[in-house]
Amino acid sequence: MALSEHEQRLLDQLEQQLHADDPKFAHSMASDTRKAMSTRRLVIGALVTIAGILVLLAGIVNQFIPIGVIGFLIMGAGVYFATTRSKQVESVKPAVRPSKAASGGKSGFMSNLEGKWDERRRDQS
Repeated sequence: MALSEHEQRLLDQLEQQLHADDPKFAHSMASDTRKAMSTRRLVIGALVTIAGILVLLAGIVNQFIPIGVIGFLIMGAGVYFATTRSKQVESVKPAVRPSKAASGGKSGFMSNLEGKWDERRRDQS
């Protein structure tokens, strides 16, 4: 269900207030697609892990411990590669637009939201 225009504005105001009050937390909670796990990294990591398992099994079959250890290390490297994020520079920060609500202070903003919430509850009754 899509948000109405009024609800979208309220959500934008809440987001701006969060950025104004605690920018570090807001930045950590922001959804950034560059931070998400890459499908390419998962596939490559899985293939390297499978290759490591095969080398490990070859070491076991041939009863040659160094090959088994190398296979285990390859397997671990594949899992590590698949589960880590790429090291892209996070130089782009989300733009925070100052608004009247954000500069008006926390109590004014919250009282405004509470008033709108009470009005909405009365309209639904």
